[in-house]
Amino acid sequence: MIIGSIIATLIAITPYLFYLYESVPNIRVWNTFLFTYDSKYYGSVLTVAWTLTGKLIPLYLLFIWFFTCRHWWYHALLVPIAMYAYQIFITLNDDLHYVDSNQLIYLIPIMAVIVPSIYLIRAQIFNKVNTANKSLQELEDEFKVSPKSFWDKIKQYF
Repeated sequence: MIIGSIIATLIAITPYLFYLYESVPNIRVWNTFLFTYDSKYYGSVLTVAWTLTGKLIPLYLLFIWFFTCRHWWYHALLVPIAMYAYQIFITLNDDLHYVDSNQLIYLIPIMAVIVPSIYLIRAQIFNKVNTANKSLQELEDEFKVSPKSFWDKIKQYF
């Protein structure tokens, strides 16, 4: 119950996290005690911050969904996670090129593994549905991955 409350709070604060970009000044070079950022392509640090929050907030929500989802198809979420991570990397790395160009080329290897895997799991489920007396929900529950804690869920990927 405590973990559910924490997750609900993390989701509920997303509008506040999104509007953090408004605290960034509308200047080209932003000097802070931690770093200096020069926005060469966008011309304004505020525009970069707005672009990044438009990518970071969906990525944040996808990570929450990925780590809390117990359905057999949750690996399909890795495709949009990879897409947003790539867009964020390009935005920060270059600040010179268009953000959403050529991302499909980089997603093809990820999709080449995930899409067939999901299809094979789906085929196994429907094969068992046709040969067993279990309901679809009971079969889906068999394929659920249910680690005992949040850290167990993270550890299964590393």
